[in-house]
Amino acid sequence: MASILQNVWQNLWKDERGQDIAEYAVMLAVILVIVVGTIRLIGSNANNVFSNVGSSIQ
Repeated sequence: MASILQNVWQNLWKDERGQDIAEYAVMLAVILVIVVGTIRLIGSNANNVFSNVGSSIQ
């Protein structure tokens, strides 16, 4: 039984196919955080600019 578990563990440790998926998931998460942060920053600044322009026109 122990040798079977040891073989399974060694096969899982040597198998590198799942690492690609994990790396892509981490890269996607980082890109999403950057995009969401940029959109929030630009969105609030754009709102302030339009408010200032609107109040100066009146």
